Amino acid sequence: MTYQTIDGVRVWGNPDAGALSQAKTCAEHGNVVQALLMADHHKGYSQPIGGVVAYEGQISPSGVGYDIACGNKAVRTNVLAADIKPILPAVMDQIARKISFGVGRVNSEKVDHDLFDDPDWSVYSAIGKQEHDKLKALARDQLGTVGSGNHYVDLFEEPETGLLWIGNHFGSRGFGHKTASGFLNLAAGREFLANAPGEKMDQPPVLLDLDSELGDLYYRAMKLAGRYAYAGRDYVIAQVLSLLSASADFEVHNHHNYAWKETHVGKTTMVVRKGATPSAPGQLGFIGGSMGDISVIVRGKDTDENRDSFYSTVHGAGRIMSRTQAAGKMNWKTRSRSGGQITPEQMKQAVLAFEVELRGAGTDESPFVYRKLQEVLDAHAGTIEVLHVLKPIGVCMAGADEFDPYKD
Repeated sequence: MTYQTIDGVRVWGNPDAGALSQAKTCAEHGNVVQALLMADHHKGYSQPIGGVVAYEGQISPSGVGYDIACGNKAVRTNVLAADIKPILPAVMDQIARKISFGVGRVNSEKVDHDLFDDPDWSVYSAIGKQEHDKLKALARDQLGTVGSGNHYVDLFEEPETGLLWIGNHFGSRGFGHKTASGFLNLAAGREFLANAPGEKMDQPPVLLDLDSELGDLYYRAMKLAGRYAYAGRDYVIAQVLSLLSASADFEVHNHHNYAWKETHVGKTTMVVRKGATPSAPGQLGFIGGSMGDISVIVRGKDTDENRDSFYSTVHGAGRIMSRTQAAGKMNWKTRSRSGGQITPEQMKQAVLAFEVELRGAGTDESPFVYRKLQEVLDAHAGTIEVLHVLKPIGVCMAGADEFDPYKD
């Protein structure tokens, strides 16, 4: 086995003291079956990122987090990367213009989707007409927008075949964020649309019993946000395929901030994964590295260690430097930063060295702030196998001075 058990928490990779402390706190509250840390773990809000907690009969809105159903989609196209590289700067310009990136952005082209006829919108009607109408309007406006933070649209080359892949990473946007903060408010006895409850980094998890009215409403709302995130990622991939006049013959699509009903150790459990990818035997996952590193398509193995992981694996390389450490403190009056450890010139040189055409992004998303993806993949070699290795050639993100509360 390539994991260790520390105070009951199963830990892959090198333990981070802060994230481990958070995982222990989660393990001490509620009907916990098992708490785990994937190799890309680091501190989050309440439940660490890269943290997995399996509950019996309960669900945790703070565990799922504010970016409900954040996840990845990747498709393999029928286009050779070599045919795109000569026009790559123009292609990336088109992607940056066509897709809406940034905090609070709305889609310039309203997207009609049968999701908006989903019966689970009744969850918000049960809470109140104002809440239903406000969130549904926000969801309509933002469907197919990417947001900011670590969210992206990338073009990749698969070196083995030369084929071009498209990948993206984002979740349920403002709709998911307001859903999360609304249920955290209700759990604390506040109004749904009150200000966000000011969650503290190291607070115990907020737990709801699944057989309670509030627990059932949250579970249904979370699943609706999941379908919304899938629809958004589908839309963005379709937009990029259209720009390239390409088609896709293979796709991988998964959440990594979500809760799933699964059977483990003979029990029906609610597995809350925050920054962790499901990896059941045969299940495919898309795991992204930094803009100066590989990304991969993986498949879950049928092994004892994968069972011990509650069929969970990493969702990325994992941060080793905070956003403020990397980029410095933001002065919003002057729109400038100071005190960052990574300079724009360092970032520019790193991206050029890796031969990536970059649009947007700040030094807080530079390759220097992340582990090498291969390191965390190696820690999970007993649970997943790598099927496809992808090298980014084009990366598009929001501008350097954007802040997105909806990132994972």
